[in-house]
Parts: sequence; structure tokens; C-alpha cells
Amino acid sequence: MNKHLIAAALTAASLTLAGCADESTAQSAPAQQLQPIDVAQVLVKPVQSWHTYTTRLESPQEVALMPRVSGIIDSIEFKEGDVVKQGDVLFQLDARPFAAVVASLKAQIKSAEAALEQAKSEDKRAVRLLDRKAISTEQAQARTSTLRQREAQLSALQAQLTSAELDLEFTSVVSPIDGIISRANITKGNNVLAGQSVLTSIVSNQAMYAYFDVDERTWNSSFNDVTAASHQTVVMQKVGQSDFAYKGYINFIDNQINSSTGTLRVRAVFNEDNNQLRAGSFARIKLAANSISDAIIIPERAIGTDLKNRFVLTVGENNVLEYKLITIGERYGALRAVTSGLNEGDVIAVNGPARVGPGMPISPQTVTIDTSGVAFTLSNDNAQLVAKQ
Repeated sequence: MNKHLIAAALTAASLTLAGCADESTAQSAPAQQLQPIDVAQVLVKPVQSWHTYTTRLESPQEVALMPRVSGIIDSIEFKEGDVVKQGDVLFQLDARPFAAVVASLKAQIKSAEAALEQAKSEDKRAVRLLDRKAISTEQAQARTSTLRQREAQLSALQAQLTSAELDLEFTSVVSPIDGIISRANITKGNNVLAGQSVLTSIVSNQAMYAYFDVDERTWNSSFNDVTAASHQTVVMQKVGQSDFAYKGYINFIDNQINSSTGTLRVRAVFNEDNNQLRAGSFARIKLAANSISDAIIIPERAIGTDLKNRFVLTVGENNVLEYKLITIGERYGALRAVTSGLNEGDVIAVNGPARVGPGMPISPQTVTIDTSGVAFTLSNDNAQLVAKQ
């Protein structure tokens, strides 16, 4: 009997001690700490839709330089890869054979001029003799014919001299355009053939063309009122660059739609004085639609991916995060347009779902979405800001 009483007393004492311990733990436990999260109200901005196309740059002028006369290369007068000006001597051919032809023709012309003077004198004398009936009409006509022959011979020799002097001039091969010269394909001492041997190539470097094809539907919906005269602004990015650092404009629109592809050929021109654009370079062209509309703007980092869906976390009642499916639009630098799923006044977690999830209570830290250095519309004043996109 005493054993049972002792066991009961020990059990009661244990329960009392456990209850006291639980009460002490509950009193000493601190309140739950909420996760501090940066949140911001979504922006509403007027934006333009962007269209991106790939292209390769082309030089407005490109010359495969060939000699106009055949001969031996006597000297090369340029440094490979240099900038050359129109009229600069690039190759010098051996001019001696051509100079000899010129000298020979000049001597022949002097002889022909002397013969012509004699023929003129005899023709005048024939006229006087004919008046006095001292010679026959046939003899007078023969002297006049000789005069005409001497005049023709002199004219032919003068034409040959002009051609020979041109050939002599063409022994100095000059640059027909301003631009950058390539390497010499044929070196000193080699024989070159007129109109066949490619000595080098030159491309102009003051401007570059970029051709690209716009599909018919896009052109009609976004650019139907654009003409070459309107100089529609475009920006360009080279391979390996993150910025669209080059600004140009449309200066040519083809006169018909390509019926095979359903596209319209368009050309943009980029004027470049620093020789940073090279013909043949791969590039991306970005073109802004003319229509402007309001759109919800949020940071790109605020967007999460759930399988094929895009979502953001919005701040709901009692600072609890909520899951919102969205449809994204154009990207503007580090920001993104949202076409559906959010409304003006919504507050989102700007750093996305990396540290938090739906249904989680948070301690909101209000921040402002930074739009500095981002162009939502393309104008002459802010086109340079697109370089950050």
C-alpha cells in the first residue's frame, strides 16, 4: 500500500514540474521574427514596343582595285591596313615602256604637222594656179585631197597620243575612294594584267549600311507611316557588346514586298567617324514602333519562373505574400513591361522569390524602382539611353 502511494506521489510531482517547465519556456520564448523584404509599388510608364533584327554591316563603297594597264609592279606606296584618300598613289607600275610610246607619238605628230603645213601651202598655191588656168581642176582637187589626208593623219596621231598619255598616267594606280585599304595581293616585281589582276581592296569607312527584313504584318501594324525621308531612328549592337551603342536611321525602304518571304527589305545607315564599324560585322538592330501605350513596369529580378509560367509575389493583407501569374512584355534595361496579371497600385517583392515564397508573412521595406538611364520610348533626346538595354 505504501509503495503505491509513493509512486502516485512521484508521478504527481513529475507532472507538476513538467507543467512549470513548459510555462517557464513559453514565457521566455521571444516573439517570431519576420523576414525583412524590399517591396515597391509597380510603375506605369508610356512605352514603345521594340523589334530586333540581325544583320551584317556593308560598306556603301567597296572597290576591288585592278590596274587599267598591264605591266610590272615597280613599287607599293601604301601601308597595309591604313586609311587612304581618293587620289593617293597606291601602286606604281614600270612606266618606261609607256613613256617611250608617248615620245614616239610626239615625234610622229611633229612630222605630221610639218606634212600638214606643206599640204596647206600646196593647196593654196593650187587655188591660185587654178584661177590663172595654170593647172587642171583634177590637179587642184588632188592637192586638196592630200591636205585632208594630212589633217586626218594628224588627228589620228593626236588621239593615239592622248591614249598613250592616259596609259602612262595609269601606271600610277590611285585610290578611287576614301577608305581603309587591305593588304597587297600582288607584290613588287610581279606582272599584272589590265582589268584582271586584283591588287587589293578598299572599303569606305565613314558610314556603314545595315540591311534587314521586316515581316509584312509587323511593318503594316507598327511602321506603315515610316518613309525613308522620315529618318526613323534605330540603334545597333555589335557581337560581344552588351549595349546598343550605335545610333542610326532608316534611309532606304524597298519598293515592294518580297512575295517569296513576305518581308520588306529596309536599310539603316550608321555614320561613324572613329572607325569602330567594319564591313562584314554581325550586328543586331533594334527598332521602336511608332505607337506609344501605358504599361506596368517592374524589375526583371522580381519575376520568378514556375514551369512555363512567369509570376511575381505581391504584398497582400497583413503583409502576407501572394502568388500572381503574369504575362511579360518588352524588356527595358533591367526592367520589364507586364501586359497582364498586375494592376496600378500593386506592391511586389522586388527581389523575387529567391528568399521568400507565397503565404509567407514579411516585414516590408519600401524602396523605389530605379528608372534612371532607361529609355521607355525612343526619341532624339533619349535614344542614347537605349544603349543600356
